[in-house]
Amino acid sequence: MAGTLIAGAFVAPSAAADAQTQSGTTVSAAQGAAIAAARAWGRGITWKDCPADWGFASPIQCGWVKVPLDYTKPYGKQISLAVDMIGNTGTKAQRQGALVYNPGGPGGSGMRFPLRVTTKNPLWTKVSQAYDFVGFDPRGVGHSAPISCIDPQEFVKAPKMDPVPDSVADKNAQRKLAAEYADGCKERSGAMLPHMTTPNTARDIDVIRAALHEKKLNYLGVSYGTYLGGVYATLFPSHVRRMIVDSVVNPAKDNIWYQANLEQDVAFQMRWNDWKKWVAKNDAHFHLGNTAAKVEAQWLKLRATAKKNPLGGKVGPAELIGFFQSAPYYDSAWVPVAQTWADYVAGNTQALIDAAAPDMTDIQGNKTAENGNAVYTAVECADAKWPTSWAKWNRDNTKLHKDYPFMTWANAWMNLPCATWKAKQSNPIQVGAKKGLPSVLIVQSTRDAATPYQGAVVMHNRLYGSRLITEKGAGSHGVTGLVNPCINNRVDAYLLRGKVDAADVTCAPHATPVVPSAATARAQAKNLLADLPAVK
Repeated sequence: MAGTLIAGAFVAPSAAADAQTQSGTTVSAAQGAAIAAARAWGRGITWKDCPADWGFASPIQCGWVKVPLDYTKPYGKQISLAVDMIGNTGTKAQRQGALVYNPGGPGGSGMRFPLRVTTKNPLWTKVSQAYDFVGFDPRGVGHSAPISCIDPQEFVKAPKMDPVPDSVADKNAQRKLAAEYADGCKERSGAMLPHMTTPNTARDIDVIRAALHEKKLNYLGVSYGTYLGGVYATLFPSHVRRMIVDSVVNPAKDNIWYQANLEQDVAFQMRWNDWKKWVAKNDAHFHLGNTAAKVEAQWLKLRATAKKNPLGGKVGPAELIGFFQSAPYYDSAWVPVAQTWADYVAGNTQALIDAAAPDMTDIQGNKTAENGNAVYTAVECADAKWPTSWAKWNRDNTKLHKDYPFMTWANAWMNLPCATWKAKQSNPIQVGAKKGLPSVLIVQSTRDAATPYQGAVVMHNRLYGSRLITEKGAGSHGVTGLVNPCINNRVDAYLLRGKVDAADVTCAPHATPVVPSAATARAQAKNLLADLPAVK
């Protein structure tokens, strides 16, 4: 696969003739995307071994795709997007093209996607015979013109303020931090901010498609990647071959993004409560309480202790939420989080401190964390106009916190920089497609914390001909990565044969986590938490 790819003929628009003389040309974003895609088809991608410090060994290969910073100025400033790829494991005759992946965020890197092939992930064995697996760093992320809003070491420094305010003074202090963060984004990354939108990232994907010499796109998007997929399907319906959206953002214009975060607070509380019931059911192992109410009391006790005297001098309530939120996000974190907590209550406090506190020696990891948060903020702030009235923020979150306290204020402070954003804020596009769009496969669990179920229903109604697979009674985020044959077999059938059911399907939930021995649970805590997908 080394060398520049050469594929079938593609007629470039005449506007692409002379970038030098047309550098000041302004066109519509749609025209700019077509010009950039034509240019990318001609250039292809020069695949090489990945840089050693990227962590992707051969046979995974890496390359670059150039895209316009501003699609209305396709001959103006260009940025380079990092992409990686592993070829299909089957024969040339079996190959169906490239499968492009986005894990969500916004701010997540998709570059780990080819590792599903090299690690022989059994859920993707059949699909990888037919498809090249392609990952990329979206604009602003990782190696793709990365943005920053604050010094990374300062960003991770702990303990931070308790997200739950005790007073007006606490709220004002958090407002000040949010405004300073917004100012830092402008100071450190101002030129990128107006262009950090989901529609621009969707246009980037179409340029990547062209650079791969794929006439049509095969796409897998999870979490925010579902909204990105919905926007792509809206802008480029006839460019889609196969598309799976898994754990779906509600794409309604009035949901992007302020309302989405409020609804997320409600869903997180639901899934947090599910986890507490499971912990109580396994009280013989964890000894954290034999009812959900007793587990909640233990949580509040831990929180109060950390607030009064941060654990290890580094872990306060904010850091605890950062660690414990993995449980409502992912079922794979249920055992590790509960075991780490149980060990703390039993007297082994260091494991919880190590898990929840930042590692100030991990310079690269901290840089990645800060970058991910910067992109999350930049995209959500740029995609839509946010309320600027503190009275509205205060009223909405105070009301929600009464019944949904686990994440409400932490989520509010994370998003508050958008209230004082110093760059252009767009209007969300009307997601929806009929003409030219093939069947899109939508996969969603009913008790997802990060992307509530209704989002999948709305997306389903907006993408004509789509099919919805519902995992009833489950709530782990990212359904296609879990063992559930009712879903796994349909994902394979769709990607390999283009087959969808005649009607929507409801599947039973995947297996609930089983508590192993304490030693095994501790090993899971050490290994698994390091490998969990990033949480926002």
